[in-house]
Amino acid sequence: MLDFYGPGCDAGRMAELQTFIDDLRAEGESLDALVADLPEEKWATMTPAEGWSVAHQIGHLHWTDSAAILAITDPDGFAEQLKAAFVNPAGFVDDGAAEQAARPPAELLADWRAGRTALVEALTAAPSGTKFPWYGPPMGGVSMATARLMETWAHGQDVADALGVERAPTARIKNIAHLGVRTRNFAYSVNEKTPPADDFRVELTAPDGSLWTWGPEDSPQKVTGPALDFCLLVTQRANRADLDLVAVGADADEWLGFAQAFAGPSGEGRAAREAKVDK
Repeated sequence: MLDFYGPGCDAGRMAELQTFIDDLRAEGESLDALVADLPEEKWATMTPAEGWSVAHQIGHLHWTDSAAILAITDPDGFAEQLKAAFVNPAGFVDDGAAEQAARPPAELLADWRAGRTALVEALTAAPSGTKFPWYGPPMGGVSMATARLMETWAHGQDVADALGVERAPTARIKNIAHLGVRTRNFAYSVNEKTPPADDFRVELTAPDGSLWTWGPEDSPQKVTGPALDFCLLVTQRANRADLDLVAVGADADEWLGFAQAFAGPSGEGRAAREAKVDK
């Protein structure tokens, strides 16, 4: 993932980073509450991600958290892991999730918890301004924390959907919305398209009813709607047809067709829900 946060003074940077770390910790705890008392057999429940069970989702988060810790604390070690990923670029993520999912759920849960704690400690201890290697361009601490929060929230949504749990959105999703806006040009490049020269206007209704905004007010290209829906879109956890997002302008409309807040190739996303038939 790209580093989408600019530089600042050390004191301000550290305070900003701590806020993001606190949000990351809270997001992990929120997902933890969904699986903490889950019977062992329920870990095999399949999620909307094809071929992935609840165990795969938690296993993937643990695997990626471990990779992040390695990137922060041992860049040379991470470089070796990166070489292995390039050998199997299409399958290394699935293979890592499958390996973790095969473990006893209690053991996986304990290690995921320990890894979350270790990641927070590593981010906190890293010198201000440090850039960490990643599967895309290097990232600073705030971007790394935000990327991990985004993934925790997105895979947590998969778990919630599998278990039939409706999660109330929190102010933490502003981090994901911001990432979704700032990755606009990245999404264009992944889809081999040339990004527009001008920024779009994005206006999203926060969970508390307030308005979150990005971009110039007078932009002819505009996206509006609930912040939750935008986050579901850019993490590809819901189909655009099922979301209350409005695009004004051809460029904004095109962007919503492939927007993504995550590194790597664009996925197929979720299929639209079947239309309800009146009887």
